[in-house]
Amino acid sequence: MSETTLPATHAAPTAHPGMFLQVVIATLLGLALGVFAPGLAAQTRWASDLFLHLIVMAVGPLLFCIVVTGIVGAGSLRTVGRLGAKALLYFEAMTTLVLLVAVGIAMLLQPGRGIVFTPTADDTRVISSYAHNAHVMHEGGITEFLLGLIPHTPADAFAQGNVLQILFFAILFGCCLSQIGEAGAPIVRLIDALSALFSRMMRFIIALAPLGVFGAMATTTARYGLGAIGHLAAFVVLYFAVITLFILCGLGLCLRLSGVSPIRFFRYFRTEFAITFATTASDAVLPSIMAKLEQLGVDRQVVGLVVPAGYSFNLDALSIYLGLAVIFLAQATGTVLSAWQIIIMLATALVTSKGAHGVPGIAIVVLAATLSAIPSIPVASLVMLLAVDWFIGIARAVGNLAGNCVAPVVIGAWEGKLDRKRAAEILSRA
Repeated sequence: MSETTLPATHAAPTAHPGMFLQVVIATLLGLALGVFAPGLAAQTRWASDLFLHLIVMAVGPLLFCIVVTGIVGAGSLRTVGRLGAKALLYFEAMTTLVLLVAVGIAMLLQPGRGIVFTPTADDTRVISSYAHNAHVMHEGGITEFLLGLIPHTPADAFAQGNVLQILFFAILFGCCLSQIGEAGAPIVRLIDALSALFSRMMRFIIALAPLGVFGAMATTTARYGLGAIGHLAAFVVLYFAVITLFILCGLGLCLRLSGVSPIRFFRYFRTEFAITFATTASDAVLPSIMAKLEQLGVDRQVVGLVVPAGYSFNLDALSIYLGLAVIFLAQATGTVLSAWQIIIMLATALVTSKGAHGVPGIAIVVLAATLSAIPSIPVASLVMLLAVDWFIGIARAVGNLAGNCVAPVVIGAWEGKLDRKRAAEILSRA
């Protein structure tokens, strides 16, 4: 089949420039309402829930259309395979490296030192649902993970919003569609039209981002308060600091090696970072970052394959969280870990974190699955992190988004499909 790509008019929508200011204002208003009128603020949760539910509704079909058109547009399965192999190699190398660095930093700085935590019966009851899900995840192992990639039916994958299953079905669908020649041309046109339709739908949904930001900030501030972090503040601050260093130094170096200015690059995505920071969810900005990367000069096929795959496999910030959290909990509960136990923990974390994007509370579930590989750490100790999981989620979402913005640039430069001159011109105006 001849190469087919999305027309420019079908590009995913970007957030308009004024939205950045709207998001900032909504954030400040939400914080103020949560501090000065917590009773009223608690009733605004519907705003953030509405926004996130709309995102979940639209992101699955849009993701499917983007991946299928990316595969068909690549022209050959050999190109798709090469891009996929390089992307997975980059994802695994990066997530493994940051996990090792996080463990090293935690062991050096010892954020859990001085905390004496003994889980109570209430703590065990609170964490029981997470621990049960983690037990199922851990017992299944690699076999259950691989079988979990295949949906019972295509409709089931979309109904559950399972990103990995949608991705698997889209890849299989796109590969087969690219092999049936002209007989598949009507389907290609249909997918193209559906892509334009869901991109337009996402444009309307993104316009509601300030409302979602306001509701999230108001309800969270009312629930936790500004001083509720308490003795967990050191861990929260440490995580934010490590994520900042990861973005500026780790990802910044990758951009430098790719011939792109890191400061201008991250400024270019400032609206998307603002939305993700406030909502702790990056699904809303998926179409926006893909459109901006294409405008930046990254090849459309690279963007169409690497970004959706990165949302499931390139979870750098989650890996950092797992590395820091396990060592923190070990120190807080007085557990001494051997080198072998740490190796087991790292291997378990790398497996259980796959496909963890976009599922509410999944970080706690994945962490519980990781702890199950080290039984000496009480799983009930996770109750300490539940209280600050939303705050941790801010940095986790921003870090994951940053990694998925940079990955297509790195793969594009590796493939020779990055227009550096165009990137410099676009970024100079950012």
